[in-house]
Amino acid sequence: MQEIDWQPTATMATLRERARLLAEVRAFFAARGVLEVETPVLGHGGSTDVHLASLSLEATTPAGRERLWLQTSPEFHMKRLLAAGSGPTFQLARSFRDGEVGGRHNIEFTMLEWYRPGFSLDELIEETVALIHQVLGPELGGEAGPLRRRRYRELFREGLGLDPFSVDLDALRLLAGERGGLDMRDAQREDCLDLLMSLVIEPTLGHEGVDVVVDYPASQAALARRHRDPEDGEWVASRFEVYLAGLELANGYDELTDADEQRARFAEDNAARRQLGLPEVEVDRRLLAALEHGMPAGSGVALGMDRLIQLALGKASVAEVMAFATPNC
Repeated sequence: MQEIDWQPTATMATLRERARLLAEVRAFFAARGVLEVETPVLGHGGSTDVHLASLSLEATTPAGRERLWLQTSPEFHMKRLLAAGSGPTFQLARSFRDGEVGGRHNIEFTMLEWYRPGFSLDELIEETVALIHQVLGPELGGEAGPLRRRRYRELFREGLGLDPFSVDLDALRLLAGERGGLDMRDAQREDCLDLLMSLVIEPTLGHEGVDVVVDYPASQAALARRHRDPEDGEWVASRFEVYLAGLELANGYDELTDADEQRARFAEDNAARRQLGLPEVEVDRRLLAALEHGMPAGSGVALGMDRLIQLALGKASVAEVMAFATPNC
């Protein structure tokens, strides 16, 4: 009989520390009057983002046999709560992304997500960094160093000697192919930029402080608003990402509240999916209805809790801070 590995991927001591750190998160938000909520892991729509692979299943519901989607984050449901008048909320949510397995990824993981109606992006950045420092504690929190805001364009100029907004596509493909060791001759601009960001720039971030990258290309806005870059009027995404020790920890938006614009972006995503030969994902019509009803302006952020715990406990991978990581689940 084949021996089956049934043991946890984290030690009991680590799981006790994990529980302590999750309690720190809850205390952080309780002190700020942010309501903890729980929303479904299943929904009638999934993420249309071409860089995410949603998982789905068939279930028997009052409507009969339906296709439901395991949520890649609790974003859609939490925004519906905002539209219903919830005020500021947070959630430690089980989230799912197909194919994401590795030292920094797991198909099922814990996402810490919170929304702050009336908050500017700068206010949310400050709060996100404060939470990171609290979870890391006095020793590691001090080592994390100061907050530094880094513009996406400047990172490419400093690290690669090019402006990502204006560089010729053929030159960008050539550089991405050289750095990635891949054939990028037919790659889209965003694919080249993503590859260079992950291979060249991200590993350099967050080593002399907490680096917060802002002003991403407008094409990477996802569910965020857009604004004009004061440098030359180029449209950029009103969002940020937080890095520490070369690890991306959080992704925040000045949230898009326009239902028509969101509907158009979902359609653009699915059109891109068809072009790339990827399956289309059902659009969350209930989110669009909530936006049409009216969602208050504000900012929200999603933080990879397993990654933050990994850093706090000095572990080599997220599997070491999960009770049963893939494939041991």
